Amino acid sequence: MSTWVRLSRYFAVLGCLLMSAWVFASACSADSLYVGDFDAGQILQYNATTGAYIGTFGPAIGFPLGGAFGPNGDFYAVDDNIDTVLLLNGTTGATINSTFATGVTDAAGVAFGPTGNLFVVGSSTPGLVTMLNGTTGAVISTSDAGGILGDPEGITRGPDGNIYVAGGDGADVQEFNGTTGTYIKEFVASGSGGLMSARGLTFGPDGNLYVTSFDTDQVLEYNGTTGAFIGVFASPGTGTCSTMYLPRDVQFGSDGNLFVTSYGSGDVFEFNGSTGACVSDFVPVGTGGISAPLFLTFGPTSTTGTPTAPEPSSIALLACALAAVAALKRRNSQVSA
Repeated sequence: MSTWVRLSRYFAVLGCLLMSAWVFASACSADSLYVGDFDAGQILQYNATTGAYIGTFGPAIGFPLGGAFGPNGDFYAVDDNIDTVLLLNGTTGATINSTFATGVTDAAGVAFGPTGNLFVVGSSTPGLVTMLNGTTGAVISTSDAGGILGDPEGITRGPDGNIYVAGGDGADVQEFNGTTGTYIKEFVASGSGGLMSARGLTFGPDGNLYVTSFDTDQVLEYNGTTGAFIGVFASPGTGTCSTMYLPRDVQFGSDGNLFVTSYGSGDVFEFNGSTGACVSDFVPVGTGGISAPLFLTFGPTSTTGTPTAPEPSSIALLACALAAVAALKRRNSQVSA
């Protein structure tokens, strides 16, 4: 085998490993849970294992409707009251730029695309999806998906690199190209599986899509490739999670369980990531001042909060990483032989 071919394979393997490390960084090192709370007007930080309150993160924010850790380790926080995305130091929470992105009407959820651009949902009717330069905050493109978005809020990046938006009052999920920002198609049909007022969404470790049905107090599961309805994954039921009311955002933790902000009751509930069974009232109402939780995200802990790239898990990338490790081992054994 030529030296060029060998080098090409090594670089391909290395690239795959680096991509996987970037995607899985927050899941593997998520020591803190960050929650934007409407009544507190603050981002609150909790221990990701115990749910114990750690403290506030960043400045007071009138309406912290969205937030995400960026690939550079900083935190991008939305203040819907002033249509602005703030750039915060990911380690200290100090404000780096209070007007990183302005004029994004009714700014809500945020997510990073595969090329480092920042996508911001505008929770108006019709809603907008704005793609910003992740470094400068400059607007690159906007899309209203043909005017079909009704008060959208949640946004996430899928394993395929595309951007998925919870359509709010449209009770659907819409798909956008993660590189160009252009609208692709309706991914989850309006009302599918009883979906009403889709608010938060995330892809699970199994590759399926999980969406909060705000008006029915449920988390619904959909096929991550086709968008077909699979079933009701989590609901209040009885016991510990019985008070879940108006679920807003959803994220999987590093333990594989699903965490849900219950806007109506003021809690963050934890559900088994495989069965959907209630595990705990992970952050009870009142803990650290929580009473109307909006978004949530995970990141590693430092003095007042810290972060790595927090995009959803990608099974394909994990498989790529494992394959890469195996390839390296095989190559080393061949060379040794």
